[in-house]
Amino acid sequence: MRIVILATEDQKIEIINGKNKASATNIIFIKVISEIESYKDFDALFLLTGPLPDFGTEVVSQKPVIINSVINTLESQKLPSNFGRINGWPGFLERSVWEVATNAGSDAEIVFRALEWEVSFVKDEPGLVTARVLSMIINEAYFALDENVSTKNEIDLAMKLGTNYPIGPFEWADKIGIDNIYHLLKKLSETNKRYLIAPLLEKAFQESTLARL
Repeated sequence: MRIVILATEDQKIEIINGKNKASATNIIFIKVISEIESYKDFDALFLLTGPLPDFGTEVVSQKPVIINSVINTLESQKLPSNFGRINGWPGFLERSVWEVATNAGSDAEIVFRALEWEVSFVKDEPGLVTARVLSMIINEAYFALDENVSTKNEIDLAMKLGTNYPIGPFEWADKIGIDNIYHLLKKLSETNKRYLIAPLLEKAFQESTLARL
């Protein structure tokens, strides 16, 4: 089986460090989508970086395609039934189990079994599961900070010691990127008010945006 993965160098390193390598599977990493022209006989395609390309449907009409799409669902993007989505945010590709939302579970399962990668098939919802829960924890940490419950460092330490988290909520926010957290919460809050964004998180997002200008 030949798997083509479009990924940044950081994403490639995360995958290599975090996943079992299947000797019978030929994994080819590419950096730009145009390289796919050299590997049209692939069995599955992973698109983990950049916007979804506009390529000919004949190339991917029957083969599993897995995209990095944490916030936007397959349904909202009107993607074909052979597409699936995962969380490719920083820190998530190295996880031992990937969450996968797809309408072609059996075909995707064959691919992941060949790769010897453990997956958990989840509903096609914004944030999948872990990112949705984690974004809420980070949001609550910003509420606590705003209420002067404690400092960022102390909140991170309390979560690590009290819940055995590998890193604290503010450390997660720095790793993932406050923009990613903000946009996911914004999407989730459209249908569920418990995801309303903490004022300090909103401020952190605005400062991050201004810093890029």
